[in-house]
Amino acid sequence: MPARQALDSRSAAQFLALRADERVLLSERPNHYGRSPETLTGVDCPLPSANGARVRAVGTVAARAALTEGRVLQTSAYFRVPAAGPDHRRPWGHYLVRPGVVEPFGRLPREAVAQGLLDGGRHGELDVGLIAGGLLTRLLRHSLLDQRPPLKSRPTRLRWVALPTARDDGPVLERFTVAEDELRTVRLRVPEGTPAAEIAGLCDDLALHDWLLTTVVRILDGIRLGSGEPARPLPGAAQYRPAVVEALRPAVDHLLHLWMPRARVARRLAPLWEALEERPGFTRQWQTMVQRIRDQLTLHAVPAPYRDVESAP
Repeated sequence: MPARQALDSRSAAQFLALRADERVLLSERPNHYGRSPETLTGVDCPLPSANGARVRAVGTVAARAALTEGRVLQTSAYFRVPAAGPDHRRPWGHYLVRPGVVEPFGRLPREAVAQGLLDGGRHGELDVGLIAGGLLTRLLRHSLLDQRPPLKSRPTRLRWVALPTARDDGPVLERFTVAEDELRTVRLRVPEGTPAAEIAGLCDDLALHDWLLTTVVRILDGIRLGSGEPARPLPGAAQYRPAVVEALRPAVDHLLHLWMPRARVARRLAPLWEALEERPGFTRQWQTMVQRIRDQLTLHAVPAPYRDVESAP
């Protein structure tokens, strides 16, 4: 977030108060976390479809925001779509009592729509990313933010779809893809009846930890380790700090303690993280980078050996 200091619990509650009729959820275990109440956006438009089928759908998309350790802000939007819907549009009251549900007209071509959502669709089709992005823009203008971020970073986006599993099968992560332009896509299989909010929570957790990996990788890529660059003076002090330490300090101060996968993932979906730990190996890569950062800081904390200086006569 563009704020010099992380938001405390009281400020986080004020920041995430998107609705006056529902409270912000705050947690201090195992880390500081806040989640806004959900907002609903009414939609009446075609669903994206990989085979060009035109499937009109009406309903509401749920959106929410989350703040981790008062520092990392996420927004997300999601909806559930049944396998079939009515042949005509119903009054809005019918859709408002089904929050986060978008009903198709007629039968839903599941595979085509799932792939269309992952591909992003075309202009005029439902784009939940725009809804999440609109909420992000709204929050970034909040008066609590002083627009002075302690480190430069870029946002990432994650698109996901979850299709039903075969009878009695457990959840499966079929595919995780790192695409260009900071885009990631995830395709899941989950048992019928799994709450959409739980699936969204899993994907929020995945998006957070993928962003942490991506950001720390960029920090390490942006510095020249072992290049022997000159040290920079500390303002108002006679000491000097190597440029490598200056570059790594924001990661230590603001990011390294945030790694906590599955901390808020529903128990029934937690096994899906095991696939990510095997390949590409999220935690293994994270631990390697953290050790690399600590080694560099240790190296630069060791004073350079004194040079022998001949005494003047």
